[in-house]
Amino acid sequence: MNKIVVYTRNGCMQCRMTKRYLDEHHVDFKEINISESPASADYLREKGFSSVPLVFSEKSEQPIAGFRPAELEKLVG
Repeated sequence: MNKIVVYTRNGCMQCRMTKRYLDEHHVDFKEINISESPASADYLREKGFSSVPLVFSEKSEQPIAGFRPAELEKLVG
C-alpha cells in the first residue's frame, strides 16, 4: 500500500481542495497540520519547503506542492 502524508495549515484553500480530492477518490492519507505542529513546520523549512499543501508519497521522489489534480491523479490511478 502506498503511504501518503499531506502537510497542511489552517485556513489554506489549496490544502482543503487537496484533501477533498483525495477523500473523493478514496485515498487513505495521514494529515499533518503545521499550524498545530510547529515542529513539523520547522522540519519542512529545514528541507527547503516554504508552502503547503505538500503531498509526500512512496510512489514519488518529489512531493506534490500545491493543489495539482493532474499529479494527484497519478496517486489514485
